[in-house]
Amino acid sequence: MQAINASIGFDAKLWAQDIAGSRAHAAMLAAQGIITAEDERAIARGLDDIAAEIAAGRFAFSDALEDIHTNIEVRLGERIGEAARRLHTARSRNDQVATDFRLYVRDAIDTILAQTQDLMRGFATRAAEHAASVMPGFTHLQTAQPVTFGHHLLAYVEMLHRDCGRLADARARLNECPLGAAALAGTSFPIDRFATAKALGFDRPTGNSLDSVSDRDFALEFLSALSILAMHLSRFAEEIIIWCSAPYRLISLSDAFTTGSSIMPQKRNPDAAELARAKTGRIFGHLIGLLTVMKGLPMAYAKDMQEDKEPVFDAVDAITLCLAATAGMVRDMKADTARMEALAGSGFSTATDLADWLVRVLKMPFRDAHHVTGQIVRLAEDKGVDIAELTLADMQSVEPRITADIFGVLTVQASVASRTSHGGTAPANVAAQATAWLERLA
Repeated sequence: MQAINASIGFDAKLWAQDIAGSRAHAAMLAAQGIITAEDERAIARGLDDIAAEIAAGRFAFSDALEDIHTNIEVRLGERIGEAARRLHTARSRNDQVATDFRLYVRDAIDTILAQTQDLMRGFATRAAEHAASVMPGFTHLQTAQPVTFGHHLLAYVEMLHRDCGRLADARARLNECPLGAAALAGTSFPIDRFATAKALGFDRPTGNSLDSVSDRDFALEFLSALSILAMHLSRFAEEIIIWCSAPYRLISLSDAFTTGSSIMPQKRNPDAAELARAKTGRIFGHLIGLLTVMKGLPMAYAKDMQEDKEPVFDAVDAITLCLAATAGMVRDMKADTARMEALAGSGFSTATDLADWLVRVLKMPFRDAHHVTGQIVRLAEDKGVDIAELTLADMQSVEPRITADIFGVLTVQASVASRTSHGGTAPANVAAQATAWLERLA
């Protein structure tokens, strides 16, 4: 029973939040005349001493005392005596743990937001450096149209910006204080829940005592936001792995973010990217796991909810490590711009530019231009050359009205320069967007 019931092995991580909640609760009890000012001062001193013990690694956690709340309360009694036994007036472990957990998730969101914004700065900085570096743009992992490397990197800034929005929204929704809801029904003591909420940095107290102790939506929403963030990091990790591979060779990573082979001395494996990709599965699994824990629970608190913390703690550890590794790789990677430009022109990547020229200059309906371009691409395939390497006569054999001006739009540089629509890959667009993001993130 002790083995299955105890949570101190993992919820000791909540010690700082537990002590903060107890400080606020004791101050409120004294302000309301429920305990004496003398008792409140003793409790505050004792909690400060315990915080110092834990921070210094001198606190002896006991499995027999089950959880962080009881460990701290018993130690407080050892230090200050009877006053410690007054601290739990008008609260329960149910509202206590709900408060501690919200405080932990709120702190974690603040840390992860800061890391994500740092990663955005890394992407935007590299995007500014490569605003005009041409690379192949892909759909279906097939060469589609030329883009710039900076434009590709800024796509991740947009993704991460949405991740920040989801985390900020989750933070705003969780920022209500359960303390004072007691076991499930509230309390008969004349407490001031607004005072404890304010003291702990919450916007307001929660509105329903049953919901206060049984809700874990905040943890689920947090894990959901982390899952999407992890998915974005995994997508970039996958691209790093592809770009580093021998058939592509678009970028390289230094020894700081790669490892060698045990038997093949020439290998440089992108293990940081591979592990960031793999850890995504852990975070996804934690979201599904907690959803499964919560799906069948009647009101109000049930011990099942002790299973809420480990998945959140592990997801936080995983995402903070992945964010750090990804930021490191973004700043470390070296682009082979010559290789990028060479591949950008492969696979008839300027075919759309040819079709657009037919529409713009010859006033051809786009569907007709698409058909004519397809015929020209097939002709180039048959001759074993790129479109730009066809002669004017070759092209006029398909469409007699084509002029020599067509060759001005068939280079990869001309292609990217022409994409000036809002959000397009034109180097001027990319440079402006990168600068705007860096100013915004400063």
